[in-house]
Amino acid sequence: MLPLVDSHCHLDFEDFKGELPEVLARARAGGIVAMVCVGSGGDLETAERAVALAEKEPDITAAVGYHPHDAEKITDESWSALAKLADHPKVVGIGETGLDYYYDHSPRDVQQGVFVRFLKLATTARKPVICHVRDAHEDATRILRDGPIPTEGGVIHCFTGGPEDARRYLDLGLDLSFSGVLTFKKADDIRKAAAYAPISRVLVETDAPFLAPIPHRGKRNEPAFITRTLEALAQVRGITNSQAAEATTANAFRLFRLSQGIPLIGG
Repeated sequence: MLPLVDSHCHLDFEDFKGELPEVLARARAGGIVAMVCVGSGGDLETAERAVALAEKEPDITAAVGYHPHDAEKITDESWSALAKLADHPKVVGIGETGLDYYYDHSPRDVQQGVFVRFLKLATTARKPVICHVRDAHEDATRILRDGPIPTEGGVIHCFTGGPEDARRYLDLGLDLSFSGVLTFKKADDIRKAAAYAPISRVLVETDAPFLAPIPHRGKRNEPAFITRTLEALAQVRGITNSQAAEATTANAFRLFRLSQGIPLIGG
């Protein structure tokens, strides 16, 4: 059993209502030693639920933000509340935030402005930023280049670009996190990026309840399924599952400073 970190999941979602104890039990039985619950829905309740869950469970930490889909819903009161949540000791990241040009649920200029403001919040809170980028790598790279990127760094979650996109983010000092999409049949460019990136800059995630890996595709995703993504990562890099687990777990602990209430690997 390999110690793993699910660096991005949404355990506060209704998809897990009534079943969360069983979901967490399966994760822990499968070697998951830490889970980052990302509270970034269309209102503050999502962030608040993520923090509440992190307060209750010692191996869960939280991130707080607004998904780019909901960027136009943020109010001044939202920003004030998020700033307070950002200072919580079990909040280890800011986001997810970023750009989604695939759906364009919020106007692109609004998404961009909100993204910049979240970068500033992450910098002020001194916590890494969690970025969602879909069909928007050029604008996302430009915004990140202009900054500010927090000294604590950040991650492009559920990375879906190719090697050249990966290079741009890596050059900016950001990490890349790979989800179950890495196992999908038509994800060749993503697999090339996973092979290209230095192993010291790679994380794994489920994005549960979304994007379940093969052979679970089409089902509700959960942290225990992260082993499939890890296996795919190890295969494309030509390393063992153990080596992939050791590296990605160490990277997640480094990025999110996961020492609060969570046993350090080997400690």
